[in-house]
Amino acid sequence: AECCLMADVVQFFLDRDIPFCPRSAVNDVLGSITNTHISGEFHREVARVPERYFEEKPYLKGVLDSLRDSGKRLIFVSNSPFWYVDAGMNYVVGPGWRDQWDVVIASAGKPAFYTEDARPFREVDPATGKLMFKQVLKLEKGRVYTAGCLKELTKTINWKHPLNYDVLDFRYDDVGSPLTSPNVMYIGDSLFADLVDAKREFGWTTAAVTPEVGWEIELQRKTEFVVAERAIEMLLNSLRLYQRALGTGLRSKDDLEVMDKMERMVSRWRDEQTRLLGNPFGSVFRARYQPSLFAHSLRRYCDLYMSNVGSLRHYSSQHRFYPESPKLLSHEIRGSNPECCDIDDPILNPDCF
Repeated sequence: AECCLMADVVQFFLDRDIPFCPRSAVNDVLGSITNTHISGEFHREVARVPERYFEEKPYLKGVLDSLRDSGKRLIFVSNSPFWYVDAGMNYVVGPGWRDQWDVVIASAGKPAFYTEDARPFREVDPATGKLMFKQVLKLEKGRVYTAGCLKELTKTINWKHPLNYDVLDFRYDDVGSPLTSPNVMYIGDSLFADLVDAKREFGWTTAAVTPEVGWEIELQRKTEFVVAERAIEMLLNSLRLYQRALGTGLRSKDDLEVMDKMERMVSRWRDEQTRLLGNPFGSVFRARYQPSLFAHSLRRYCDLYMSNVGSLRHYSSQHRFYPESPKLLSHEIRGSNPECCDIDDPILNPDCF
């Protein structure tokens, strides 16, 4: 959001020939965003006209109902104040949205919610938004809480099994903490603010909500993008085969010229892919054609990622995912890389026995 606003401000100055200091423009934009959030002005405006700022989520309620019906226990944790959360969820899910959650926590203060161990919970009056003074010893369904931390959460809930478990199912007899990994799947939309800590500190199963993946999947289905992708694959494969045919000796001037021309064709097709994205910054998952830092972090810290929570409707609430084994190095992809020439393999080469 900050980068987009900075780009808009700079473009505004350039279009009107307004002289400006880049450093001052950046400081002003960041200061304005900070002040808007701290003052609550942004939240009040969104809560006042939710239909203007929130996208409709027609499948969210069905997904939550499915999870509840299958015995899953649901915890809602947000950094936003309750009155703001309530306005958004009332619009997206409906007035009875709190009935779908076993615990509702607002103004949680993530990531401190995960890292601190001495933050007690406070109960919030849903009608007035005021905090109560009584000590919270147990988190109850239908009530709203604020602050707290993960350590307090494990002390104030007593969940040793799913909602509809079989008493003869001994898997749950020795469960010490109701939040023992991998019993928890954490779904969030902020990779670095909370998903990283959830995975790194607690080993939870994590799922990232990444809207950009939905846009890119739609783009990848278009004929123009498919043509560009296949052209790149064909050119790269041709380059590999060409070098394999040339062997290990020095290349002639003509050979190098042919390779240079084909590489330039690859670059042009990659430029075409970037153009098709309709985004001057390119894909959030790629830096040119290499995986971006965001993509690396997504792969490292998230077990699943989706464009929105409604995507879970395509799977059973008891679905088990079996992802393909990540092949990060060329030698791991046996037999599929034509650039691996003349490798003495004890399995493939009988002379090595």
